[in-house]
Amino acid sequence: MKRSLTEISLSFTAGVALGALASSGAEDWRFLYIVSGLCCAGVAACLAAYLSGRLRSDLLLLPLFFITGLFCFLTREMTPSPPSALALRLQEAGKGFSHFIDSIPFGKDGTGALLKALLAGDRSALPRETVRIFRGSGASHLLALSGLHLGIIYLILKRLGMIAGNSPAARVGRSVAVVSASFLYALATGASPSIIRAFLFITLNEAATLSGSRSRPSLILSGALLIQLVMDPLQIRSVGFQLSYSAVAGIVILYPHLSAWYPSGKYDPVKKIWDSAVLTIACQVFTAPLAWYYFHTFPKHFLLTNLLAIPLTTALMVTALTTVALSACGICPALLVRATDFLASSLVETLRIISLM
Repeated sequence: MKRSLTEISLSFTAGVALGALASSGAEDWRFLYIVSGLCCAGVAACLAAYLSGRLRSDLLLLPLFFITGLFCFLTREMTPSPPSALALRLQEAGKGFSHFIDSIPFGKDGTGALLKALLAGDRSALPRETVRIFRGSGASHLLALSGLHLGIIYLILKRLGMIAGNSPAARVGRSVAVVSASFLYALATGASPSIIRAFLFITLNEAATLSGSRSRPSLILSGALLIQLVMDPLQIRSVGFQLSYSAVAGIVILYPHLSAWYPSGKYDPVKKIWDSAVLTIACQVFTAPLAWYYFHTFPKHFLLTNLLAIPLTTALMVTALTTVALSACGICPALLVRATDFLASSLVETLRIISLM
């Protein structure tokens, strides 16, 4: 039988994880070189046997990808590379974007600082009280630029791209523009593991759409995981990487079952509330063990926080991006600036009330 992409991705990930475990605390680098050499020999032997036809069973593919994952991690661990010149230039552009947000005349002091955190990942200007409110309400993940933020921007870009129509040329142009903009945004904001994960999801989803095939979340998750670890196996050590993929795994694996408990029509408002609630629960079930392991904490009001804060954050990012774009053109109306101010203060006040519960 043929091996699925999920099995191959998990085998490779297991190899990378073993490499991270083997190299943690390793004082003698000669050990890593020996293991890496053995892995390289193992990969070569497996490939030679498979290509020669002596071993035709596809069972060989899983150990092959496992050994390859281990080899990739160890070689990457021993050969660190500096960031590229393009990445550094785009990060400078990201800093310029933060400075431009400062130039917009918002009526309230904390609005600009909050928008820099949400749009550019720059938390340096956030007041301590605001950080405390977000942490106390269990909404710290909203301040850390993540796949949620890029996902919101992706939806905005897709809606704007619908203006071009739905012809084959328009669909291709829209997909290329959206993927390119997402890539530049990911690099400009520091290319955190969760942002890269979201970018890969966007790219794979657009590729599936253009090819005419049905987009399958499990395959997109497996493909993104495999690609991201091939690009940089060291990311498996990142807490953000682990939490990001755990949250999406909860959405892919658990959310459909929880959502099906309340079957209803498409325009049922209670169904929408139910789906939002179980989406939050599915994410929390898969991320809670990691959050407890790393931070020794559990957000007790996570359900209320996400039900209220995510819609507010989405609305705020829509008005904020529109405000920034129109301000750059010199035509931003004062009413839009006040609306952004209002949404920003509403988000902080909502979370402040939750943090006091």
